[in-house]
Amino acid sequence: MNISNEKKMNPGPLGLLGFGLSTILLNIHNLGVNSLNTVILAMGITLGGLAQVIAGILFLKEKNTFKGTAFTSYGLFWFSLVLVWIYKPADVNVGSSFDLGLNLLLWAIYSLVMFSATFRQNLITRIVFGLVTILFSLLAIGHLANLPLIINIAGGVGILAGISAFYDAAGQIVHEEYEKKFLPFF
Repeated sequence: MNISNEKKMNPGPLGLLGFGLSTILLNIHNLGVNSLNTVILAMGITLGGLAQVIAGILFLKEKNTFKGTAFTSYGLFWFSLVLVWIYKPADVNVGSSFDLGLNLLLWAIYSLVMFSATFRQNLITRIVFGLVTILFSLLAIGHLANLPLIINIAGGVGILAGISAFYDAAGQIVHEEYEKKFLPFF
């Protein structure tokens, strides 16, 4: 068998679906439609966390620093966020909205760095990272200043970011299967 004719594995759609679906679900909550619940936590751990970490590790194995770092770090963000929500030991301060805002501010800065590295990527990747940067920035402001309306607005941005990531994943899957580009922005 000629190895050069074999298809190369693409972990991108797995990571993008993990990010996209969990981000949509969480930001429906941020929009104020529902309360934080076990459905969001389970999606955060499995698709938001585990799927992205797996995709990231596979990209790191391929020596793709950008995609490997992005998927692994955002996947670990999901694990840490779920831990913040569920881990409440008696002798540890659970933290405030302000504390969460500081965490989100760091993720906004990190996302801006990642966004700045997307200008060699396709348009949909730039859209996803641009929206994620705006999302983390708004969430940080909303939590730091205790402004629920800003968190609600962030929810709308987050849904758009999740839809964009889902679109990116769907496009990669469809384009790879048909060996032809059907969807724009790639």
